[in-house]
Amino acid sequence: MRIKVDKDSDTLYFRLDEESIIESEEIRPGVILDYDRNDCVVGVEFLGVSARATQEELSSLQFQTS
Repeated sequence: MRIKVDKDSDTLYFRLDEESIIESEEIRPGVILDYDRNDCVVGVEFLGVSARATQEELSSLQFQTS
């Protein structure tokens, strides 16, 4: 999994695996899902991320596992 914050485009992107992206769909305003050839989600992009999180929150992402 890769996570990328792009300050220039104000986006946050989660890449779940390296399968080729075949289709993308904006499921809600500013939330885009990328799908592979099997219709599985391989990426999630959030537009306008600065309105959703502070710079401090983006600079220290936390992960939880169970």
